[in-house]
Amino acid sequence: MLVRLGYVAMSVHLQNASPSQTMTFSQFQRIPNREAAIRKLERIANANLESCARLLKHNHGHDIDFFRFSSKLIPLANHDELPEWDYIAPLREKLNEIGEYVQKYDMRVDFHPDHFVVLNSEQEDILKQSLKTLRMHWRLLKGMKIHPKHRCVLHVGGAYGDKESALEQFIQNWGKIPTALQDMLMLENDDTTFTMYETLYLGEKLAIPVVFDYHHHLVNHGGGNWAEHWSRVVDTWSNSPLPLKMHISSPRDEKDVRAHADYIDPDMFFTFLKEVKGSVKQIDCMIEAKKKDDALFRLMCDVKRREDVEIVNGSSFYLK
Repeated sequence: MLVRLGYVAMSVHLQNASPSQTMTFSQFQRIPNREAAIRKLERIANANLESCARLLKHNHGHDIDFFRFSSKLIPLANHDELPEWDYIAPLREKLNEIGEYVQKYDMRVDFHPDHFVVLNSEQEDILKQSLKTLRMHWRLLKGMKIHPKHRCVLHVGGAYGDKESALEQFIQNWGKIPTALQDMLMLENDDTTFTMYETLYLGEKLAIPVVFDYHHHLVNHGGGNWAEHWSRVVDTWSNSPLPLKMHISSPRDEKDVRAHADYIDPDMFFTFLKEVKGSVKQIDCMIEAKKKDDALFRLMCDVKRREDVEIVNGSSFYLK
């Protein structure tokens, strides 16, 4: 089984390469000339994309071909007070450059929109804004000429005091989502509300791949043995062009078990891998750790000392 590691959004090793520089709407309003303010937004967005390009080159230099883009690339892209702004047009050249690099080196890239993207809300305005944000992600992927299918992972949403009704509300709202956006989505179990099993209920019913977060499951498992249901997770990926994806992180400490640690506990990680060994040919593991790429480098150092692996490159290995 091939195990491929990736990390999230930014590097602790690459200096001056934040892909999430921003501008608040208050700052925007303080610029007297609206056209000049929009041009400034575009300069910030292009700088963020330039940082993305640098990050991808950094990744390639370290054999890392699995990466999550920041969802904050374009400040105020979805703001209600900027309906006329076509933010893609001034970014097209840089988006195209990023897309060409991704395809040249066969990298897997995706997004994880922020928690305010909620698809099971009963409030039409929240659903509308969520779809607007998803459409922005879709447009970015199309601008990069990267097929959007299964490139965007979400949590189920809120429980609103009744989880069963909240799950059914997700199904009801799903019918209001354009097919192009449906095809882009994956669902992840979370650490406080919707368990692996509840997420699987939606994944199986609506044909959405389930991204299993092992750490989240340990702190919000709802009873039962996850390994007994692993084949169901695998099956949700049967129609995906991409390998199965999961998230790995480790608890910060015993007092705050939900928070992510700086690095990955290799024993915890390999406890998981040994359970799923042989179930798939490849598994892509997104590291969610505070130390970003340094957590990946340290984990690979730990992996290289093991006798039950065969190293492929700087971010991948076979589990024997």
